[in-house]
Amino acid sequence: MSIDLEKAIGFENQDQPVSWTRRDLLLYAVGIGAKKDDLQFVYELDKRFSAFPTYPVVLSLKGNQTDVVNFAKALDSEPIPGLPKFDPKRVVHGSQSIESLKPLPLESGPGWKLKKRVVGVHENKSGIIVEYELLLVDGNGTPYSRMITSSFNVGAKAVGKFSKAIAKAPVAKPIPKDRKPDHVVTEHISDEQALVYRLSGDYNPLHIDPEIGSRLGFGGVILHGLASLGFAARAVLSNVGNNDPSALKAIGVRFTSPVKPGDNLETSIWEVGPTKDGATEVAFVTKNLSTGKIALGGGVAYVTKATKAKL
Repeated sequence: MSIDLEKAIGFENQDQPVSWTRRDLLLYAVGIGAKKDDLQFVYELDKRFSAFPTYPVVLSLKGNQTDVVNFAKALDSEPIPGLPKFDPKRVVHGSQSIESLKPLPLESGPGWKLKKRVVGVHENKSGIIVEYELLLVDGNGTPYSRMITSSFNVGAKAVGKFSKAIAKAPVAKPIPKDRKPDHVVTEHISDEQALVYRLSGDYNPLHIDPEIGSRLGFGGVILHGLASLGFAARAVLSNVGNNDPSALKAIGVRFTSPVKPGDNLETSIWEVGPTKDGATEVAFVTKNLSTGKIALGGGVAYVTKATKAKL
């Protein structure tokens, strides 16, 4: 297959069947650190029981499986025209965003699928970044979530320099330098957090086998990047959106350094103004207090605040 990065733009993969149950929603909530007081996410009989709004990010690996997922097979995908062959051992999850278009039902039912297409390719001296758009739709084709994820293929080469995108994720505003954050949330990542999160569908051995983590240069097991995203999303939703699952309209981050089980994370949140749709735009950053490094950078979220009743 010849290399022509332009040909990859707009390529549509085959639709991927996906499914979930109430149990999947409960497991995901615990996997991203939900607490005993978050009953609307961890207790199926709570009258407010809802899917945590970032749940769809797990579906590209989970698919419609109800048992353990073969991670190696889950990574296999149809060849994308124009792209070189990438080394799966040198692929890094670069960024992730999700926009909630409609509230998720508590069970998927038949016919749900992910529609995936390539929306951006960027080559620089360090490698090639490929951006994908994933649209979660029901059996009637109605969209519920729109996600954009990027993979950085370290060391990959094609034409030397190239950059084109036909769709983009929300972009964060700069962190205000003239004031302290409006909210600061600190959380401890339990030693077992990655063991729980993997049960939502990401069975990458890197997140459970310390030998693999050491061999890859991480010094042991690391937490899933999407689990770190979930922790940050909980911090934003609880402090800006009153923990109302319908309040989180969009969230996105860049993954900038790994987090290990046992680390402590600090998410600093700034409310930076209204969006054109009347939501509150948020900029945030998540720092790993155990290493001193930024774990999640470029954090952006759009959150609808509850209006106060007039007296």
